[in-house]
Amino acid sequence: MDNLDLARWQFAITTVYHFLFVPVTIGLSALVAWYHTSWVRRRRQDDLRLAKFFGKLFTINFALGLVTGIVQEFQFGMNWSDYSRFVGDIFGAPLAIEALLAFFLESTFLGLWIFGWGRIPERLHAACMWIVHVGTLLSAYFILSANSFMQNPVGYRYNPQTHRAELTDFVAVLTNKVQLVTFPHVVAAAYMVGGAVAMAVGLWHLRRVDVGRDSGMYRRATRLGAVVALVAGLAVAVSGDVQGKIMTEVQPMKMAAAEALYTSSDGSAPFSLLTVGSLDGTQEKFAVTVPGLLSFLATGHFDGSVQGINDLKAEYAQRFAGNPLTADATYTPNIPLSYWSFRLMIGVGMLAALIALLTLWTTRGERVPRARWWHWAVIATPLLPILGNSFGWIFTEAGRQPWLVFGVMATRTGVSPSVSAGEVVTSMVVYTLLYGVLAVVEVKLFLAYLRAGAPAFEEPAAPAPEDEDAPLAFAY
Repeated sequence: MDNLDLARWQFAITTVYHFLFVPVTIGLSALVAWYHTSWVRRRRQDDLRLAKFFGKLFTINFALGLVTGIVQEFQFGMNWSDYSRFVGDIFGAPLAIEALLAFFLESTFLGLWIFGWGRIPERLHAACMWIVHVGTLLSAYFILSANSFMQNPVGYRYNPQTHRAELTDFVAVLTNKVQLVTFPHVVAAAYMVGGAVAMAVGLWHLRRVDVGRDSGMYRRATRLGAVVALVAGLAVAVSGDVQGKIMTEVQPMKMAAAEALYTSSDGSAPFSLLTVGSLDGTQEKFAVTVPGLLSFLATGHFDGSVQGINDLKAEYAQRFAGNPLTADATYTPNIPLSYWSFRLMIGVGMLAALIALLTLWTTRGERVPRARWWHWAVIATPLLPILGNSFGWIFTEAGRQPWLVFGVMATRTGVSPSVSAGEVVTSMVVYTLLYGVLAVVEVKLFLAYLRAGAPAFEEPAAPAPEDEDAPLAFAY
């Protein structure tokens, strides 16, 4: 493997690892804010206990997401310096705003929420977690705007003297058509993860024989999590359908790769639920298909035409030949990886929604699911939507290949020329081992606080009255 292959592997490892925490952060912050607000409005003790309980789980996850996210920034300069130089003028603005506005919004108000119990007014304290949640959404929006530029570059011009992309319209970058469909899809998927985590945690405690009088609290947590996961799952499906049609418009090769469609279809292209073929994906030996479904996913019509890989490859070879930044030998992504990641994304998401539906049915009234297989369902529930998010991003990024910026810059031209394969291997091994240690810490902390359950109710102390004559702790 050369430095390009190794740099791609390292970016894949660190990115997928980092995104294990992102949807949990977005989803749980909303639930913690909901429970805290419910406590302030209704004074129901269980709501305060659940707000503190899920708040601890959220904080653990937030810390790991922060640490792993910083590595993402390092990689651009370390392994992808030519790429950073090319898109720096485009990425600089949204990533700077994400760090200076969204991240500081999250971290500042999370600190106020953690240390503000009994120190600031209740309504303001509850609002702090809503601001944290808004910060996570803003952070997602600005980062996704940078990624959407890679999928569909807009609002820029190419400077032949500097060989760089230069920003001409920041609003166009923020309102990229890919961005406008990707953001709701990603946020809905994050809510699905947050709901699944709450549902699994609540159901685990509900099934305990010693849960006692807390059963009502954990039942409400379980059912609210299931409702959130189910509704969010529906939003994921609807937004994903719209996203697929935009994807076909701007990146037709990605949709063709998702189906391993080599020959263009003039109408009613089938979608295969399962295919057995050659290792490179070029030959189909057996398939279970749904007639016309691919045409609907791509065009919105069951008889719509879908371009195949062979025709698109010939078109790209003619369109991009002669440009050193875009010329490539294949113009095709890894077909088996694109094909299966697309189906795994859909499959695990549907399975998570099914478990949420079954949970609502089996916990109605005073019922508690006691069958042995529910033990494994509880374990799988939070993992399935998290895996769905990961498979979705693997498809998004792998399906864009061989481009860093679609139609503008090939992946092979963005790697750092001065970084050797040995240096990339060294950093990849170090980061992977470090991430392994962090994973152990994360899981042990998460499970320890999960098993401990919601803390006992304790009425928050009222903020101390202001004393005008008290000495100032800090003043200019």
